[in-house]
Amino acid sequence: QSAESQRETASQTIDLIKYLMEFNSTPGDLMELSPLFSDDSRVAEAASIAQKLRSFAEEDVGRHGVTSAVGSANASRGLEVAVANLQEYCNELENRLLSRFDTASQRRELSTMAECAKILSQFNRGTSAMQHYVATRPMFIDVEIMNTDIQVVLGDDGPQADSSSIAEGLSILYKEIADTVRKEATTIMAVFPSPNEVMSILVQRVLEQRVTAILDKLLIRPSLASLPPVEEGGLLHYLRVLSVAYDKTEELAKELQSIGCGDLDIEGLTESIYVSHKDEYTEFEHASLRQLYQSKMAELRAEAKQQSESTGSIGRAKGASLNTSPQQLISVTVVTEFVRWNEEAISRCTLLFSQPTTVAANVRSIFACLLDQVSQYLTVGLDGARESLNEAAAMRDRYVIGTSVSRRVAA
Repeated sequence: QSAESQRETASQTIDLIKYLMEFNSTPGDLMELSPLFSDDSRVAEAASIAQKLRSFAEEDVGRHGVTSAVGSANASRGLEVAVANLQEYCNELENRLLSRFDTASQRRELSTMAECAKILSQFNRGTSAMQHYVATRPMFIDVEIMNTDIQVVLGDDGPQADSSSIAEGLSILYKEIADTVRKEATTIMAVFPSPNEVMSILVQRVLEQRVTAILDKLLIRPSLASLPPVEEGGLLHYLRVLSVAYDKTEELAKELQSIGCGDLDIEGLTESIYVSHKDEYTEFEHASLRQLYQSKMAELRAEAKQQSESTGSIGRAKGASLNTSPQQLISVTVVTEFVRWNEEAISRCTLLFSQPTTVAANVRSIFACLLDQVSQYLTVGLDGARESLNEAAAMRDRYVIGTSVSRRVAA
């Protein structure tokens, strides 16, 4: 048995040397190769032999690259021709296999796909086959699918859709994406020798291409130099959309991880998608709270003016002009509204950030905004109350003096 094994090894070695001599002929000439290298029924054997020959030739060229001996130099040049021809052949064979793989994929012939994938795994560990399969998935190349995504999320309202509608739309879209990935996972497990690597490429492509394309259209960062009107949602609309988008994307990431994503750092990848928005979050949150406060105070002033205009004539007829406008009276309802803004901001902060130090710093700065707003509001209210009391005192004095004079005249 040992002798038979040795004879078989020797025979294989002779064949390899013969094949190497064939590839060591004229550069770029692959026409005179043995039938093995063009026989579609023996493509797996051809791929294995070609890879062995290329590995040996490349190793020999590298080993003799620093040798100055004439004989070694000549041998090196000869094997360099073989290396070039083998590389060309391997590229051509890889393309043939990818083409056969595509045809089988369109016909859903899983056994043929698996056979091609197994052979292709000899070429750079099958990276080209994995990447090619993922890149040709309809979700990445079908224009209609990509155009439909944003319609599903925004509906008929377009960019003005409220955050709850957007959250619902994202839930629908992300469920469809997860279902598609789950179906692809079934095929990948049946076809590829290293399914986890393919799943890693697929999930990464889903997040970096499809999800990012949606978020780029959804999360349009407003300009702090020219704030969007409060009537159109103001900065708060952007922050609310950011919050629901982040929440739903995290849910999708967890779902994809449960389906399978190999060694992909899906949590880190998800965070990287939002990093530019999170970097400026605190600035936008503070600007939003200021905008809400200014809008509320403008609303109170408008109400006060309207009340003053509607009661002015009555006040003059009665000889009184007490100004009891809403912004001059301290209202618990208004302060409660400030607190509600603050609570919403803090809930966003704790959703977007997980590091305790970052959360603590952001919560502290948001709470400082609340204290500042309440302080300003109380100051305005107390100043208004003091002015009203001063006006009332002045009118009382004028009334007393007028009454006294009238009595003297009557006397």
